[in-house]
Amino acid sequence: MTSTLSPTTDPTRTPIHPDAAGLTQRPGRWLDGYDPEDAAQWQSAGRRIARRNLACSIFAEFLGFSVWALWSIVVPQLNRVGFTLTLDQQFWLVSAPSLVGATLRLPYTFAVPRFGGRNWTIVSALLLLIPTMSLAWAVHHPGLPFGALLGISLLAGVGGGNFASSMANISFFYPTSEKGRALGLNAAGGNVGTAAVQLAVPVVITVGGGISLDRAGLMIVPLALLAALLAWRFMNNLSHATGDPRAYAAAVRHPHTWVLSFVYIGTFGSFIGYSGAFPTLLRTQFPHVTLSLAFLGALVGSLSRPSGGTLADRLGGARVTVAAFAAMALGALGAVGGLRLHSFPLFFGSFLWLFVFSGIGNGSVYRMIPAIFAATAGEDAAARTAASRAAAGCLGIAGSVGAFGGFLIPRGFALSTRLTGTLQAALWCFIAVYLVMLATTWAMYLRRGSAASTHRI
Repeated sequence: MTSTLSPTTDPTRTPIHPDAAGLTQRPGRWLDGYDPEDAAQWQSAGRRIARRNLACSIFAEFLGFSVWALWSIVVPQLNRVGFTLTLDQQFWLVSAPSLVGATLRLPYTFAVPRFGGRNWTIVSALLLLIPTMSLAWAVHHPGLPFGALLGISLLAGVGGGNFASSMANISFFYPTSEKGRALGLNAAGGNVGTAAVQLAVPVVITVGGGISLDRAGLMIVPLALLAALLAWRFMNNLSHATGDPRAYAAAVRHPHTWVLSFVYIGTFGSFIGYSGAFPTLLRTQFPHVTLSLAFLGALVGSLSRPSGGTLADRLGGARVTVAAFAAMALGALGAVGGLRLHSFPLFFGSFLWLFVFSGIGNGSVYRMIPAIFAATAGEDAAARTAASRAAAGCLGIAGSVGAFGGFLIPRGFALSTRLTGTLQAALWCFIAVYLVMLATTWAMYLRRGSAASTHRI
């Protein structure tokens, strides 16, 4: 005859709070019985646990984005420390991390239910040591073959995967009523890492005179160790957090997934692509301008993202997305004018405009996804459940596909320069793509007679 110990008598489990019935913690900081939809548990212990995990997650994701964007601000400095890179090679180095980061987003999402959110945050933070220490070594060897340098830049892509695992993890900690705000803070906190590294690197590498480019990588090392320590000490694994491959299978079969993924390349892909390319654009087109200004683009793009979600809640995500694409086309047109007139104020202002509306578009598209799947599901309960599952899968797929814009945009600038000698051809192509994306969004979700036109998407 066997007996089963209750959570309160099992020596491996520790009750969290007397008012949170059934919520216990096992060794390894595994939480059993965590339910954010349980109002009593949420008020007594859940909110405190969720906020603690969110704070650590934001810091770790912030560092992930910082590492992902590290080469964007290092590359314009490489020729000053002995390298002899062509402009095409420079754009390869800034685009390569996005290629890897986009590819890693889906496997990083599944790592959370497989290993636990706390455990994977520790691992993903420690993985940041590889690209940062490799960069610190590489900049002291200007004789490195370009292929070796490109391989080292690819390592920075691990930082791009952190977004997916962090968002997946935090979604398990919050009730539906507070999930949007929590995920918005998590996403914005991560995106700001791009601006922070572009602001910090030009300052850190010149402290004391001269250029010590290895500091760009070394400055991340203690912060990554701190992120791993904070995750180990304060974060939790949730035993109920499970992956749902069926959600991704359902999303793959749904045509809206691919429409929205295409649209998201235009918003998030523009943000991460312009963030990567902007410092190199400034250095090559306006060499007299301090590189420290480059961080402003990523900063305004990050800060405008929450407003895109807010506007979408009020006006509908499709309307806001259409307006964002129209504004981005105008911004790219202004950048063409800045190049033709060789006007730094016009060029810089146009790019800040582009960043702002790419951020707004990011927020509105993420708001569109669950709304579209819910609206097209009908009133049947089973169909709505299936649609909700497919929407969750679509968020992951669109996030991964959209990140490939971080590779496409710098490569577009490189190809334009090689074939025409200027950046203008790339910008004209981007304008055309934005107009196609605007038309696609309108035709699918706003056009009278479309399946979604009767809903406020």
